[in-house]
Amino acid sequence: MQSSVPEAAASHWRDASLALAETDPFVKCERVDQLWAAVESGQWQPACPGGQADLVCGRPEKPVLVNPGKLRKRGLGSIAGQRALVHAVAHIEFNAINLGLDAALRFAGMPDDFYRDWLSVAADEARHFRMLNQRLNELDAAYGDFPAHNGLWDMAEKTAHDVLVRMALVPRVLEARGLDVTPGMIQRLEQAGDERTVAVLRVILEEEERHVAIGSHWFRHLCQQRDLVPDATFEVLLERYFGGQLRGPFNFPARKRAGFSKPELERLQAMDA
Repeated sequence: MQSSVPEAAASHWRDASLALAETDPFVKCERVDQLWAAVESGQWQPACPGGQADLVCGRPEKPVLVNPGKLRKRGLGSIAGQRALVHAVAHIEFNAINLGLDAALRFAGMPDDFYRDWLSVAADEARHFRMLNQRLNELDAAYGDFPAHNGLWDMAEKTAHDVLVRMALVPRVLEARGLDVTPGMIQRLEQAGDERTVAVLRVILEEEERHVAIGSHWFRHLCQQRDLVPDATFEVLLERYFGGQLRGPFNFPARKRAGFSKPELERLQAMDA
């Protein structure tokens, strides 16, 4: 931590680092709650922490991480399938807690609102994780009972070198997939009669739209700062990291509300076709 950061703020940033490094998911959530309570109460007005390159991301021993292709697919008409789905989403939300903390801690030189935004995202994701784990408990399961993959955090590591690349590819590609696929999950769960899980997913879908919009806002801010054309830059990054292709379906209304431009939506439409 740079010495130019006031001691009171430095203490909060140390707490944020400890939250990121925490391996127990529920202790991590409590630490995030405390951080966000300090922000909301006005006790802490987060500003640039100085940037940290030696961040440690903590995760529990379970779930066991495997290649995505090895994850068993189950129908949502069964309790086993519902457990597996809720667990998969809970794992995404757990990773998203770490992503919010990492974005706030890692990248120096951003406006104060950047740090507040990503701490707010971490707080939302912690609440989402607890909601999903509670639903798992109702289904006689818990986080860690099923294997999972690490795709979301893998991309965080690949984009750790540049905040613009992080903003383009984590919230606007990987997290935006939640906007695309959650409506279909909700529809299938409604058909299966699982209204309890549907209620949780509806909350998450609504709030994740704001998270993607935060990514869009800061991506465009950084493009303007660097004299880059956002649409063209996004396309270059898609080509570099994803071979220029994303898989549909795409939730065009939600992506538009979350800051995707008309050319970007048209590019996605062409991919979907």
